[in-house]
Amino acid sequence: MSHQKVRDVMSDAVVRIPPGMPFKEIAYLLLEYDITAVPVVDADDRPLGVVSEADLLHKMWGWSQDGGDGTPEAERRLAKAWATDAGGLMTSPPVCAFEDWDVVQAARVMAERGIKRLLVVDGEGRLIGVVSRGDLLRVFVRKDQAIRTEIVEEVLVRKLGEAPSAVHVDVSHGHVVLTGRLSTGATVRELEKLCRDVDGVVDVEFRPLPEAGD
Repeated sequence: MSHQKVRDVMSDAVVRIPPGMPFKEIAYLLLEYDITAVPVVDADDRPLGVVSEADLLHKMWGWSQDGGDGTPEAERRLAKAWATDAGGLMTSPPVCAFEDWDVVQAARVMAERGIKRLLVVDGEGRLIGVVSRGDLLRVFVRKDQAIRTEIVEEVLVRKLGEAPSAVHVDVSHGHVVLTGRLSTGATVRELEKLCRDVDGVVDVEFRPLPEAGD
């Protein structure tokens, strides 16, 4: 049992540009493809940075700051305002994910860095795709029957060694209800954790059967 890999949910139709692309050509490209950012790559297709709409908009107001307050961030804004090509405009280094990361790793990095997308690279560092928050959210629209099948076959039988009939599994809109008794020494906490690790699960509830005579 494992989470989906980034390569399974990413988009591989990635517009990319060289560091020498002029300012106006980048602006035309963003408008033409209706995108908000574009990766900058070297001759071997390895990401160097990302140029976003925000980077381009520094041209409107950034050079009026006269160096700002002298902080490194103010200096970067001023440099972008005077930049005329992708190499000068881009934010670098880019935040990348490897294709064999699982979706949880990608989501964690996005949350920690406060970004909406990650460039995806192969084992040699070459750009092969982009994964966005929306791509990761597709995990949660997984069909309930697929979730139930994985819990029964992978969690109960393969991981815990339980009989498929030991615990009844009901899934509705990603909410998992488990009813039954565990007989292999596994704990309810362990079962619930394994179920929460299944892609598409929103919540887990365990309802033990009453003991005989209760």
